[in-house]
Amino acid sequence: MWSGGKDCALALDRARRAGLDVAALINFHDRKTRQVRFHATSVAMLEAQASALDLVLVKVPSSWSEMERKLEEELRKLHDDGFTGVIFGNIHLADVRAWYEARVIAAGLEHLEPLWGDPPATLLNEFVSSGGRAVLTCVDRTRLDASWLGRTLDANFVLEMSATGCDPCGENGEYHTYVFDGPLFNRPVRWIPGISREEGPFLQLEVRAAPPISAPVL
Repeated sequence: MWSGGKDCALALDRARRAGLDVAALINFHDRKTRQVRFHATSVAMLEAQASALDLVLVKVPSSWSEMERKLEEELRKLHDDGFTGVIFGNIHLADVRAWYEARVIAAGLEHLEPLWGDPPATLLNEFVSSGGRAVLTCVDRTRLDASWLGRTLDANFVLEMSATGCDPCGENGEYHTYVFDGPLFNRPVRWIPGISREEGPFLQLEVRAAPPISAPVL
């Protein structure tokens, strides 16, 4: 289950290292904006990630009201297509996990949570130390100030986030990310910052594809 953020990327990495054959990424995004809710990540940037990971991206547009129905439909399709399970990047939100798990199991699939129960600080360190890199595309300004938007997850980020008192992985909605490099990427996804906008308490940054690098003139 792919949002484009660091937790699903780390879950994918752990699943692969555990020997699981991961064949596709599945993403649910807002039908009107064609962006991942809260993350503010466009479908085009998800496609860039999938290409760099050599994986198929299953794109599912939906509204909030039809999310449950669309999820159940896609889970049935996965089962019918021969998939045996779905991997999630949940860490400690039991109600979120239970909601998805009930529907995955009802579709005849295995529900897998490679990150579940691990300390968030440990997971953040693992993501960064493995070579994972991501940019903050959304911050909840009731918990983090606007200066965090657009920051890159690196060793300094780990130290500074730990000092805020927030969940280090942003599991309570403190922040969301877009992953542009990591141990499973065959190349980094090049990006540039786009527009920023407010949505309630959230400040969001749209990341866009960087222009092609021009060949040197001889």
